[in-house]
Amino acid sequence: MCELFAVCGKRKIVLNEYLREFFSHGERHPDGWGAAAFHGAAPSIEKEPESATTSRYLKNKLHDQIEESVYLAHIRRATIGTLVYENCHPFTKEDATGRAWTLIHNGTIFKAPQLHEYAARQKGTTDSERVLLYLVDRLDRAREERGEDLPFPERFEVIERAIVEIADGNKLNLIIYDGEYLYVHTNYANSLYYLIEEDAILFATRPLGLKSWRRAPFTTLCAYRDGELVRKGVDHGKIFVDNPEEMRYLFMDFAGL
Repeated sequence: MCELFAVCGKRKIVLNEYLREFFSHGERHPDGWGAAAFHGAAPSIEKEPESATTSRYLKNKLHDQIEESVYLAHIRRATIGTLVYENCHPFTKEDATGRAWTLIHNGTIFKAPQLHEYAARQKGTTDSERVLLYLVDRLDRAREERGEDLPFPERFEVIERAIVEIADGNKLNLIIYDGEYLYVHTNYANSLYYLIEEDAILFATRPLGLKSWRRAPFTTLCAYRDGELVRKGVDHGKIFVDNPEEMRYLFMDFAGL
């Protein structure tokens, strides 16, 4: 329903070539675009509730060199949530320690009662934002139980358990950055690819350019730092398969029918 792009590198690389092609897909995903760069404690997020192909701001931005070591980008085709700024990705939320978590999502949540309480707390109306709020809450609870900040292995385990709990019956293509590590998950076949280039790893919903992209690890949470895989979780086996009837009802609900 949306498309994702991300880079995690040891050093900055020029991204314009990839981003021009990625954002050109906005013709098929016209309901918003967004991007996040990371130069300090808080992410720098830019987004608009219009097609990437018609955004004058984005067109001008892509004329300048975009050189980053960590970067997230998203183009939206709405299934849940109206076409407003608050529903555009990326979403960001600080945990109790002040660590900022930034998320982009390609997918739809059909059934996850764990997320219902966040409808009253979120800024927008998307299921994607609710996923982020749920993950941060899980992290905060785990920290409170531990009585101290969570080191990376524990953060990874909390995120992995939470994803496994809501993966069944839901499309969860997620890329999340916590200021140090990039977490990547897909459970929908052939919908996330990676490319190794110049001490960096890049991810995209569809291969960009003519280079040798490979399928990302499937139904398995992975974490990367400085372009390297540093942690790989267990294959949970919860594959999402399209259900046309569920999608029909979802689009009817979105259209107010």
